[in-house]
Amino acid sequence: MTKAPPDHATPHQPVQPDEHTAAAVSDTGTTPVWLARRFGPSDWVPNHPTLPVLIYRDAVSLREDADAVARRFERCLAANGWPPQWRDGIYDYHHYHSTAHEVLGCAAGSARVQVGGPDGDVVRLAAGMALLLPAGTGHRRVSASADFMVVGAYPAGQAFDICRSAATPAMLARIAALPFPSCDPIDGAGGRLTRTWHAHG
Repeated sequence: MTKAPPDHATPHQPVQPDEHTAAAVSDTGTTPVWLARRFGPSDWVPNHPTLPVLIYRDAVSLREDADAVARRFERCLAANGWPPQWRDGIYDYHHYHSTAHEVLGCAAGSARVQVGGPDGDVVRLAAGMALLLPAGTGHRRVSASADFMVVGAYPAGQAFDICRSAATPAMLARIAALPFPSCDPIDGAGGRLTRTWHAHG
């Protein structure tokens, strides 16, 4: 999972973008409306063999307080078949999930998050943005504001695990074979996930 422990601490070798994948963005750059980035294996972190990470800049409106923004994320995710599971921060150590894809909707504050493992990119995740991580993708919190909070959700029928060591052959096979969700967690049917993940699958 990505939910932070009580102290609110939070877990690659990037490959070149292909015709379906936008260029990576650093925490010093400006995140576009959305971005797709695929990562190859990084040290012990497998990352996903084909699917890119997606970043959504304006996933929900920020006209309300943090609780209302979180509830807006939760309604959106639930409606699109990604039942929300928790609200919290992000672990500060590298980890990945071998049994579920994950989406993190930022309801408050901001954080610098390393995606893709030890050699991955550091991106800025701020309130209103969302980060979609295919199974196997390493991630960790580098730093965060005191009020940083994300909503974590997973496709219906997928239960997350927390992996902090190299994947076994069985885990790699499970990551590669995990079904695509039927809907984009933010955009719904026909959304960005459908267009990008199905292009890579």
